[in-house]
Amino acid sequence: MHKYLVIVLSLCFASCGNSNTKTDDPAPNWTQKYQAISKLGDTLYSKAPSQKLMKQYEAKKEAFDKSATLENTIWYGRFTAYTGNYREAIAIYTEGLNKFPDESRLLRHRGHRYITVREFDKAIIDLEKAAALIQGQENKVEEDGMPNAKNIPLSTMHGNIYYHLGLAYYLNGNDVPAIEAYKKCLKTSSNPDNVVSATHWIYTINCQIGRKSTGLNYVKGITADMNIIENQAYHKACLVYKGELQPEKALLNSDDDASNSALNYAIANYLLCDGQSSKAKTMFSEIVSGSDWASFGYIAAEVDLASKF
Repeated sequence: MHKYLVIVLSLCFASCGNSNTKTDDPAPNWTQKYQAISKLGDTLYSKAPSQKLMKQYEAKKEAFDKSATLENTIWYGRFTAYTGNYREAIAIYTEGLNKFPDESRLLRHRGHRYITVREFDKAIIDLEKAAALIQGQENKVEEDGMPNAKNIPLSTMHGNIYYHLGLAYYLNGNDVPAIEAYKKCLKTSSNPDNVVSATHWIYTINCQIGRKSTGLNYVKGITADMNIIENQAYHKACLVYKGELQPEKALLNSDDDASNSALNYAIANYLLCDGQSSKAKTMFSEIVSGSDWASFGYIAAEVDLASKF
């Protein structure tokens, strides 16, 4: 008996002694052709990237191969994800975390891509850790991988961590923590684009848990004349919540892209909150019939169809 106890304790101490050598598991080896399985049971495949995007990706890969710095690792991972290879991007970030442990930016980006592949629990673990790591640290603007029309970066490092953490909580059914994360996100920047995006989620989640009046308090400050550069969908949604824009007018001239999914999801939730569940379900179904399965609006509609209907 004592002999086996000594062996077990020895193994435990050996394990504890090696715990600081790595901060993460080995990079996952994804062998499937699809990238994820939806909450509705569908296999999700990525489209072939454009030649322009592949050239950008190859440049980032070449820079990384020459020097695997933190910055090069982040950009290599980001552009790998842009090509639709989300699993490979997760593997790149995982290897990066083994080399640069406790790096909030790597956790932020990996958390984002765990959301994309519908692994919300893992996303929460990464993003909660990232949120803890940035406490007391300077907030900085985060450069865009895909610049907007004015080539003006709008989001911040801290804002992106809280934004994605709020989304991961929400998709996982943790509504109150999701609201708190978005409230923190709202405090990171007064940029109009960031204000409308965080406000949209705060209203939506509050409305769905029966606190519509609380949600309305947040949209009071949203005005039609705000200088919005890229989050027009969330801006329109907030004006709908406020009663200044009719849902049908907000949806005019929208295309089949991520922005359209975001707006459709916002309007569908508005209808659901208003008791129009049949119309909301129809809109959710229309969203998931599209092809932009990596967009947040699509993922959220998918989760709602699987959980609320």
